[in-house]
Amino acid sequence: MNESSPWPPPLIQLEHYGGDWRQYISAVYSAFHHDFIRTQPQLDGLWVRCRRDPICDGKEAGFWHCTSEGQDEANRAPDLRRCERIKWIRAIIENAGGSDVDRWTNRRGSEVRHPLWFREEFLVVLAERIRSRDAFRYYQLITAYCTQEENRKRGLRRERDAHRNG
Repeated sequence: MNESSPWPPPLIQLEHYGGDWRQYISAVYSAFHHDFIRTQPQLDGLWVRCRRDPICDGKEAGFWHCTSEGQDEANRAPDLRRCERIKWIRAIIENAGGSDVDRWTNRRGSEVRHPLWFREEFLVVLAERIRSRDAFRYYQLITAYCTQEENRKRGLRRERDAHRNG
C-alpha cells in the first residue's frame, strides 16, 4: 500500500450521493472495478481475482457477493456496511502481513481458504484456485463482510487461535 494512502481507506457513504441508490452503487462498483477487474492485487506473489459469472445488472458475481447478504444467491439484499467498505477489501489484502490483519488458513470441503480479518471487524475470504487449462495459480475473492455479531467473532477467534496454536 502507498505510504500516503489512508489506512483503512475512507468509507464510501450513501449520503455522499444524496441518498441516490443508483449513483451510490455505481460509485461503489467503480471502486470495485478498479481494484479487481481493471487491476488486481497480489498476495504471496499470486493474483487475487473475483468471480465474474454470472453477470447481473452489468456487474460481476464477486461484486454482488461483497456488497450484499443472504443465503439465496438470486435474492441477496444490499448491505450498506459492506458497500461502504468496498475499498477496504484490496487494502486488507495488500496489508495482510501487517499487525492490523490476522491471517490464517482453513478448509471448506476440499477448498483451501485464507481468511483475512481486519481488527476483528471486517473479514475478507480468499480461496486458492488453479486454472485447469494451464495450472495458473491464483486466489479468488470469495466474500467480504463486517463481523459485528459476537457469536461470529467468537467462532472466528477460535478458528484463528487454533490455527496459530497448530
